[in-house]
Amino acid sequence: MFADYHVHTEFSDDSVYPMEQVIKDAIAMRMDEICFTDHVDYGIKEDWDVSRSIKYRGNEPLANVDYPAYVSRIRKLQSRYGAQIHIKMGLEFGMQMHTVPQYEALFARYPFDFIILSVHQVEDKEFWTQDFQEGRSQKEYNERYYEEMFRLVKEYRNYSVLGHMDLIVRYDLNGTYPFQKIEPMVSEILKAVIGSGKGLELNTSYHRYGLQDTTPSVDILKLYQSLGGEIITIGSDSHKPEHLGAYIDEGKQLLESLGFRYFCTYDKMQPIYHKL
Repeated sequence: MFADYHVHTEFSDDSVYPMEQVIKDAIAMRMDEICFTDHVDYGIKEDWDVSRSIKYRGNEPLANVDYPAYVSRIRKLQSRYGAQIHIKMGLEFGMQMHTVPQYEALFARYPFDFIILSVHQVEDKEFWTQDFQEGRSQKEYNERYYEEMFRLVKEYRNYSVLGHMDLIVRYDLNGTYPFQKIEPMVSEILKAVIGSGKGLELNTSYHRYGLQDTTPSVDILKLYQSLGGEIITIGSDSHKPEHLGAYIDEGKQLLESLGFRYFCTYDKMQPIYHKL
């Protein structure tokens, strides 16, 4: 089973990769299944159907997915290409505690197969711009990041996996914060994820970001496995053709070496297990 479970298209504010071309490229590389997970980031971005003044970052609109158009396009592509590849409908929820009600309402509107819960911002402050880190010590911004994540996984249930769990590492100008200092917080988050019947994502984009470790780190993956975590998906976090499907096989080999027996795909929010 060759599947990519973290894929962005022109419906995300940071991609111009046409959805149909993604499908054609996936078929060409003999992918069995793909799940679209375009961005929704309430607190930072607005919905197309409620805003008359969408802001732009350069040529990119700071807007969430155009949901009706997104669903319609996926349904058409499922009909057109369904005999060649399984196409699943998901979203990536860039959540914060104060935005939970908006995500609850969105989830209730459509029949999703899969939802990634990600933490892209805290207090409406972005990591990649350093707005969130500014004025905080490395200890403070790491602990605040994981605190927000813990509150989310305790509060929110309509998701499938926790995405790129240690994303903060990608944007930490002070280097990687020692795992031993965050292990107690990470452990509590993983226990809550497992206890809720949810899972974790292995995000293979660490290659293109030049990180020294996997995303999440091998330490986190080992801890998850030791706590009894079994649900895990693998995604490239694709935004461009050269990202699609990248390092998925390597990810499977890594998981197997760490003691995992399965990876998962999803259908109607239910995990399906495949042997590694």
